[in-house]
Amino acid sequence: MIRAGRGRRTAALASLPVLPLAWFVALQEHPPWMPAAYLGYLLVVIVVPGTMFWRRLTGGVGWFAADVILGTSFGLACEALLYPLGMLFHLPFAALLMPALAFGMWRALPRRKLPERPTPWWAVAGLMVAVGAAAAWFVRVGARLIPLNGPEALRPATDAPHNLALAGELAHHFPPRVPYADGKWLTGHWAAYDHIASAHWITSVPLDVLTHRMVPFAWILLAVLGAAAVAMVLTGRAVAAPIAAGLVVAGGDLVAWPWAVSDRVFADGPFSLGQLTNPPQAFSTVLLLPLIAVTAVLLRRRPGTTRGQLFRLFVAAGVLVAALALTKSTALPVYATGLAVAWTYLTVRAGRLNLRALLLGVGVAAAYALTFFLVLRGVASSVRFDPGATFDSLADRMGGGRAVTVIAVVVVVGWVMPLFGALLIKRRLARDPMVVFLVAGFVAALLGASLLADHGDTQLFFVRTGFVLGVLLASWGLGSLQGRQYWVAAVALGIGVAAIYWGRYRSDGSCTSSSCFGQGLVVALVIAAIGIGVFGLVLRGSRRTWAVITVAVLVGTTVSPTVASVRRFASPPLTEYESIAPGGIEAARFIRRNSGADDRIATNVHCHQARSSHCGTGSYWIAGYTERRVLVQGWAYQTRADDTYPAAVQGPYWNQDQLKLNDEVFTNPTRQLLETLRTKYGVQWLLLDDRVSTPPKNLDKLTDLRFQQGTVRVYQLYPPPPETPYPTKTPTPTSTTSPSFTTSPTYPTQPTYSLPTTSPAPTTTPTPPYPTGPAPTQLTTTPGLQSP
Repeated sequence: MIRAGRGRRTAALASLPVLPLAWFVALQEHPPWMPAAYLGYLLVVIVVPGTMFWRRLTGGVGWFAADVILGTSFGLACEALLYPLGMLFHLPFAALLMPALAFGMWRALPRRKLPERPTPWWAVAGLMVAVGAAAAWFVRVGARLIPLNGPEALRPATDAPHNLALAGELAHHFPPRVPYADGKWLTGHWAAYDHIASAHWITSVPLDVLTHRMVPFAWILLAVLGAAAVAMVLTGRAVAAPIAAGLVVAGGDLVAWPWAVSDRVFADGPFSLGQLTNPPQAFSTVLLLPLIAVTAVLLRRRPGTTRGQLFRLFVAAGVLVAALALTKSTALPVYATGLAVAWTYLTVRAGRLNLRALLLGVGVAAAYALTFFLVLRGVASSVRFDPGATFDSLADRMGGGRAVTVIAVVVVVGWVMPLFGALLIKRRLARDPMVVFLVAGFVAALLGASLLADHGDTQLFFVRTGFVLGVLLASWGLGSLQGRQYWVAAVALGIGVAAIYWGRYRSDGSCTSSSCFGQGLVVALVIAAIGIGVFGLVLRGSRRTWAVITVAVLVGTTVSPTVASVRRFASPPLTEYESIAPGGIEAARFIRRNSGADDRIATNVHCHQARSSHCGTGSYWIAGYTERRVLVQGWAYQTRADDTYPAAVQGPYWNQDQLKLNDEVFTNPTRQLLETLRTKYGVQWLLLDDRVSTPPKNLDKLTDLRFQQGTVRVYQLYPPPPETPYPTKTPTPTSTTSPSFTTSPTYPTQPTYSLPTTSPAPTTTPTPPYPTGPAPTQLTTTPGLQSP
């Protein structure tokens, strides 16, 4: 027995290196020091302190491995609240205080031996298999969706530069403003960018690498591992861990038909474009999982809990709720709905108010109110009540008509599939409010996506939030099985996979009508029903066996999106044109190296596509790559998520006089215009794209050309020279006939300006003829935090 136990522990430990190996393999395109630096930062600043915080506040969940995973997410929540406090006092390295704070808490709070159970080796090995699959997916798909280098980096969609611009703003300023249209406060949920900015300061890893590669992959892994840890908490069984991790990796919904996959709309798990291009959504999933675990501990009323322990549990929940309120607007409503229904259920069942759930609800309401007034600044949401609008937009692409009903049926049926996992949960409903919590939250997510609408289809993030609740329900149900039932469930899962793939087996070109959608769904469900019947009759099982087969087949039909995305999303979704000007990234980095954090840029770039007949004002790359504020660049994201502009997604700029002054500088510049731009608006740099407008001939004379490459020119503004640099000579007469000078006058020294010799734009990265050092001493830039 002792040898067997040691062998199992050895097998578990032997599988752990899969995690760092997967990390370095998935990030192999970068120099080794970058993933090593970020991993070291994560371990020292987040994992160890977060685990100490978590175990001291919650008392642990029974498995040390689960505590480490959930503690890591809790550490990220603490960092998201600590970083802005540090930035208020110009301390961007505030996260380095977390190890000291954790050690102080560990010493201050009373120590007690936490009850723990060993995590079986096969559970750890199963988790590592899921981690390996996630790394393989990231290498094949995730790391290719947003190119960082080469010609393809000049053709990104709108979201990637937008995220980079917000990360750059949080890295250098707090409270944040809209960096790509400076002048308005940033009234959006920005906590996800706190971690990116903090990691940028401490590790010196470039901001674009963190925003588009390392941080998304780290959050994907935490979503996989976090779901496994929460499944263990809910079921009390280690077997639920690999089941939950596997469902996060492979699960999804029934709607991954060719039209849905090509539009990248309804692949709603962590392995989708929506997670990779929306850091707040990915971060909200990471934070929601430990909050569900704390909620389970509170609502289940763990025996022997003292008032001090209960207070610490509420502190842990409060930290997570506050961080989640600052992260994503669609996360807390789903959680709050589940909590409200669970509170109602507990109150009715007990015949008295359930104070624990009520106090949690009050905390959620307070966090939401503070976020609305202090962060969103009271701006009304652009989301509107419009039932069915989600399906109408898809039907319009297919010609409308009968497609609306069919699409709605396909989508809703696919969404509710994970809900059937609740049928296998063994615990009696009256004993566990978490079943009510998960079901209510899951249904609320589906209703939010079906009944609400927004210009950018942001209502779909309700479903992406509810995805993890569906995974937990299905994992809880499958984790409640015993012995031979797992083999039955494995075969049934295979039947479900075969059914959905057979139903989808048709070329993309043939699926162009509503009847095509209906036919595929009917084929899949018919095959699933036949499989359930045949397999059940062969086994001649009990009611429980029939339930296991049915639920497992239905869950198996949801595996399509991940595999389909591997096949379909290997190529990045790029634009057909260069939305970033050739040479623009190099020019932006030149400004970043030679400017202060508070320097401001003016540009003639406003449209996503230069010289297009329709100007999509969604250009943000200058603010993103310079990490500096731009006077006016793009302003298409005019919703509560980003700023307070009154118009819709695509509308006029809020200050037309400012925009006119900005544009006139690039068409008919004068000394007075440049001085107004420099003194009134604080502009120190001009970035001009030749594709938008031809450089005025006198701009070189009025400014200093500092950089030129591709179609981009960078100018630096200087204070004007004195109007009378030489004083009038004052003669001293020696006689009445003719004046003469007794001494030579002393003249002030003429300011010397460094005017570099310009050359034609190089076709490749040149050895610059311009000065690469700091700005001339005559120019004083606004001091600020320098980027690492």
